[in-house]
Amino acid sequence: MTTHEAVTQALADPRIQKNKKYWTAFNNGEIPADWPLISWIINENMLSRDGEDHSRLRRLVSKAFTPRRVELLRGSVVAIVESLLDDLERAAEASEDGVVDLRAIVSQPLPLTVISDLFGVDEETRPKLHGPVGVFFDQSITPEQAMATFFELWGVLTELVAAKRAEPGDDLTTALIAARDEEDKLTEDELIWNLVLFISAGYETTMNLISNAVRALTHHRDQLELVMEGKVEWSKAIEEVLRWDPPGQYVPMRYTTEDMELAGVPIPKGEPLLLGYGSASRDEAHYGPTAEEFDITREDSSHLAFSHGRHYCLGASLARMEMNEVLPRLFERFPKLEVAVADEELVPAPSIISNGVEALPVRLR
Repeated sequence: MTTHEAVTQALADPRIQKNKKYWTAFNNGEIPADWPLISWIINENMLSRDGEDHSRLRRLVSKAFTPRRVELLRGSVVAIVESLLDDLERAAEASEDGVVDLRAIVSQPLPLTVISDLFGVDEETRPKLHGPVGVFFDQSITPEQAMATFFELWGVLTELVAAKRAEPGDDLTTALIAARDEEDKLTEDELIWNLVLFISAGYETTMNLISNAVRALTHHRDQLELVMEGKVEWSKAIEEVLRWDPPGQYVPMRYTTEDMELAGVPIPKGEPLLLGYGSASRDEAHYGPTAEEFDITREDSSHLAFSHGRHYCLGASLARMEMNEVLPRLFERFPKLEVAVADEELVPAPSIISNGVEALPVRLR
């Protein structure tokens, strides 16, 4: 699904569900076990659940992402941002040509640190998550590498659960364990699977969003000046980045539960649907002839970057808060920051799911 109409209809239609039990080819054994996207299909987290089963899992973690809880995190996010910008400046001063990788120094550590704090991941464990999570979104690797990476990530999170069972803390992992052990609302697999979802999605998407925003604003200096001069709110600029260059392109998979028509196209029962969030957000049929243009002053800044409906991203408010703290501070401190290479020289993330770059070389002054 690549049009805005098709994607929004698919997100809202109750005849389209997320559980793999509705996928005819999968149930007929036609999808091999080493398919590179298999872990996105066989998972047991809320991403692949429907109805009350989905609501049960969502309720267990929704309290961690309320506006009040997110606001309580703001102080620590500001401190992390300031520390990372210090690191960025030191790295630039130490570099012979003044070029540094913004993705490695700021975009990646910020959401990884925030999500790790939220789930009680200690300093020693955090580097163990970085590698597997990055590869988890990589569709260029072999099926063997994909499975090995998945089991590596599963092992790290199993160790995290064991540590939190031994020494509970004031964090979301401990809360999920309590739901598993005390209230019996989670199976053991559901517990680990939901940690896979929250930690990987909460880290990867915000990392890409920061880098995408820096690219968009530095390539459109007139737009950057509008926010720097206070003529347009940072929040509006961030929404336009989410529309124009969202951090995720596709999320596998949804399935038709009966023969149906979607945006005028007949689709049989049991078919998998891959929704194109990125293309939907640049659909001229919805946004008009300027859909392809980056314009932070546009009236309709709506988008599907966080999905829509019952599977709307729980971490949307946290991602927005991180963006509203990192971008103003970055450009106030380094107003002449620019991407140091041409856009065609940037290496895109090897993923149909993530939308980002593998490195973002910038020059601060």
